[in-house]
Amino acid sequence: MEFSKYIHAVGTGPKGNRDLSFDEAKDMMRQILNQEPYPEAIAAFLLGWRLKPETIDEFLGALAACDEEIIKSEVKNSIELGYPFDGKAKNPYIFPLVAEILQKEALNLVVIGDEKQPAKDGITLKEIAQNISLTPNTHYFDRKEFFVKMHELTQIRNRLGLRTAFNTIEKLPQVAKSEYAITGVFHKPYVKKYAKIFAPRYKRFALIQGNEGTPELFSKGRLWIVEEGDIKEYIIDPEYYDIHYKKSWEKISLEESLTQLTHPSKEYRKLARLNAAVYLFVTQKYASVEDAYKALAE
Repeated sequence: MEFSKYIHAVGTGPKGNRDLSFDEAKDMMRQILNQEPYPEAIAAFLLGWRLKPETIDEFLGALAACDEEIIKSEVKNSIELGYPFDGKAKNPYIFPLVAEILQKEALNLVVIGDEKQPAKDGITLKEIAQNISLTPNTHYFDRKEFFVKMHELTQIRNRLGLRTAFNTIEKLPQVAKSEYAITGVFHKPYVKKYAKIFAPRYKRFALIQGNEGTPELFSKGRLWIVEEGDIKEYIIDPEYYDIHYKKSWEKISLEESLTQLTHPSKEYRKLARLNAAVYLFVTQKYASVEDAYKALAE
């Protein structure tokens, strides 16, 4: 179908808009990935699509097109961590410390990075991976290498400067064929939507109210486990584990973020241990977060 038809479907207002079918969304995404439409047309569609807003079938169709372009490399016994590509602005990353702790459990962490995408001006996961020594059980995948066509849309997205459906689609590319995955979610209403989009792709899928939209828990929040269509909710409170890390509310520099990783405080290490316990629970290594947390202390 001509791409202009897709713009018309999402950009004519409430009375004229319509949802795309799975096949239409797949074709739309193929055209965008191949950059067949003009950049202005791509930007116009992405803006209209978000305002319409997107449907589950549209997300699934777009993901199907992405799957055709992604070069996958299996990492056994792994959990894929779905990070946003706009980075973290106010707090350091914690996954390198989590991976260090998880070495004793032989659990592999899969993380993905790329150049910064809209809309938050944070420190990207790629910047961390390029400036710190990662443990052998940390498997970093650079999107420039495994999903070139999505990487090449960076300029168009940055010129638009707004969040789009791509911010959701790109989080979990299943690049390592992991059986387990976890990603961050800001608001509870998105839990069911994310579950419908991503859960069928994994043996067990989890969402967490993570710090700055990441799968990293820094304060009291909810964890949702999706398995065989059911969603179970758990409350995870660091204070229950005698962890009293204080989140930052100020913008952090790359140097400050790296320093907290290379010279972590006692509370930050305990927080990393709790995150490790969450991942062990999600991957069914332990029956509860509490059991996993206790085991990691032994």
